[in-house]
Amino acid sequence: MNKPIRMMAIACLVMFTALLVNVNYVQFVSADSLNAKNGNKRVINEQFSRDRGPILVAGEPIVESVQSDDQYKFQRKYNDPELYSSITGYFSYLYGRSGIEYSQNSVLSGSDNRLFVNRVVDLLANKQPKGGSVELTIDPIAQKTAASGLKSLGKNAKGAVVALDPSTGAILAMANQPTYDPNLLASHDFGKVAEAWDSLTTDKDQPMLNRSTQQILPPGSTFKLVTAAAALEDLNLDPADKVKAGRSLSFPGIDYKLTNENNSSCGGETITFERALNVSCNVSFGTLAGKIGQEKLAEKAAAFGFGTDPLDGLAASASRFTSEGTDLEAPQLAQSGIGQYEVATTPLQMAMVTAGIANDGDVMTPYIVKTVRSPNLKVLDQADPTRLSQAMSGGDAAKLKKMMVSTVTEGTATSAQISGVDVGGKTGTAQSTPDRPPYAWFVSFAPANNPKVAVAVIVESTNVGRDEISGGRLAGPIARSVMEAILNK
Repeated sequence: MNKPIRMMAIACLVMFTALLVNVNYVQFVSADSLNAKNGNKRVINEQFSRDRGPILVAGEPIVESVQSDDQYKFQRKYNDPELYSSITGYFSYLYGRSGIEYSQNSVLSGSDNRLFVNRVVDLLANKQPKGGSVELTIDPIAQKTAASGLKSLGKNAKGAVVALDPSTGAILAMANQPTYDPNLLASHDFGKVAEAWDSLTTDKDQPMLNRSTQQILPPGSTFKLVTAAAALEDLNLDPADKVKAGRSLSFPGIDYKLTNENNSSCGGETITFERALNVSCNVSFGTLAGKIGQEKLAEKAAAFGFGTDPLDGLAASASRFTSEGTDLEAPQLAQSGIGQYEVATTPLQMAMVTAGIANDGDVMTPYIVKTVRSPNLKVLDQADPTRLSQAMSGGDAAKLKKMMVSTVTEGTATSAQISGVDVGGKTGTAQSTPDRPPYAWFVSFAPANNPKVAVAVIVESTNVGRDEISGGRLAGPIARSVMEAILNK
């Protein structure tokens, strides 16, 4: 064989080998990611003709596939759609998937590797493959109560509610206002689907945004719980110890004063640490933040989950204490200690903070998928609660729980009181831009001696006047009703 022929043979061999490697890579290594792409029409055509599995709450389908009389054979149906849309997401021929429909698509569509035997059996029986089922942790009564509370604020109100089981991290409720109907996007009338998509995605109120997990906003005084946790640990404070109060906090050489709500004195120049939380004294917590320092306060926020995305299954934004690389000056650190300046968080994160305090300092990893089953109801996956971090010692958590209980009995959080139940809570009214009203926050847990539920509520906007907006007035009653729904089961 002469040299040119030999070189040509080697080149062909190399190209043939590369082709075989690429074919195997595409078919086996990249198959799952390629099939999961929203724009893969071949996969979508196949899945639209398949009996997609249900999404369940308390054993009942909130999403299911029903037979249709067109080429796709099955139509996705969302039951009580606006109640659950921020969780379930949508399944659309034109726009793909979101929410649980996206994260659990392989099981719901029946393409999961764990369903291989089911697909073979269906093939031998000349049957179309079926999808498996996904059951959520949501409590339907708590979910309806949370949504009803948000709707009661008025047509133009915006907000979110998250409820957790403190001991496991299971999400018991996740409600948003405004919301939308995913049936509009699941329709087989693609012209109407496109119209609905344009309307939803251009709506200034962002009805498709999951405000519970995706939107970060200043938490205001609810963040004082993180500052209090750091003060208990790093400053060795007790609830009865005296802290600075008064009408304002000055900073040497800086023309700025941190004041309290309504320019109050919080009860004197010095008050107990517990009273500072009870009356939500800005001066006290601004002073404490300065003593704790930026590094320790940031570490405590991180211990509660700030800066992480701990929730599998739903799109979420990481909460922040400061922007990366920020070196806080004294006034900025004081503002951060009361949940202002650059501090921004999701309702889910504040529910995690509250649940961690209630759970003796242990922050559990939140989860929303309880059980995944095959079409023949065989359990493929079962939630296994795991601890995310130990944010506080048990002793410090007990002290902070006591302070939060007294905040409900005699402080700013009285709207969360439940007859015969010790409730812990904290209000927050976070300032925004001058041209919009403040954000009203409320976090709480109950019962104090054996917490079953922790709740975070944010009211982003409502029809009431600016002077009437406060966490206790607007968000507190919603938190109380959600806690009652869980406790009265």
